Amino acid sequence: MDFEKEINLIKERNKKVELDKAWETSRARKILIAVLTYIVIVIFFYFAGLPNPFVGAIVPTLGFVISTFSIPLFKNWWIKTKKK
Repeated sequence: MDFEKEINLIKERNKKVELDKAWETSRARKILIAVLTYIVIVIFFYFAGLPNPFVGAIVPTLGFVISTFSIPLFKNWWIKTKKK
């Protein structure tokens, strides 16, 4: 394989990696996961016979949302401590 083709393959791979990273850190992904989490918990609470499944599912969903905001803070702290 010639170098130009290899370079183009690497560039294409890098674009894909950049898009994957953008998706992983996107607000749209976090919202989608929060909505799906809420729906799954509502269904579980409903079939478990728990009262007010729509209200009760808010707490674990908020726990997820809060964790998604706090994890980057801890990640940055951890990286700083490992660099020293």
